[in-house]
Amino acid sequence: MKRDEAIAPLSREHHSTLILAQLLKLHAPVYNGLPASVADKITYAREQFNSTIQHHFQQEENMLELTKGINTEMDTLAGEIKNEHRQLTALFNSLDTATDPEKTMDTLANMLQDHIRKEERVLFPLLQQHCTEDQLQQVHKLLH
Repeated sequence: MKRDEAIAPLSREHHSTLILAQLLKLHAPVYNGLPASVADKITYAREQFNSTIQHHFQQEENMLELTKGINTEMDTLAGEIKNEHRQLTALFNSLDTATDPEKTMDTLANMLQDHIRKEERVLFPLLQQHCTEDQLQQVHKLLH
C-alpha cells in the first residue's frame, strides 16, 4: 500500500532504523561504512537513538494521541506501540552497561525489526483506512 504523504516521513525513517537493526543482530555480516566491533556498534546505536530514533518515537506518539478515539483497533495498537517504545528505549539505554552486550544488541535488533514491521504492516494501513482527509492533514502538520 502506498503511504499517504501525511505519514510517509515516518515510513521513510524506518529504513535507516531497519539497517541499524540488521547491524545489531548476532553474527551480522560486516556492512561497508558501518561499525564492525561491538563497542563501535553500541556507540553507533546510541548515537542513532539520541539523534533520530528518540524523536521518531515521540512523533509517533504525538500522532497516536492526535488520532486517539478514531477506531478501537487503532487505540489498542497505540497502547502496544507506546509500550514497545518504552521497552526499546530501555534496551538502547542499557547497551553501555549490559553484561552480555551482544545478546542485548540482538534482542534490541529483533524487537526493533518486529516493531517497525507492526507499524508498517498494521498501524499505518489502519491510519490510512480510518482517518479522514482532515485528520491526515493534521497528522501531516504535526510531522512537518
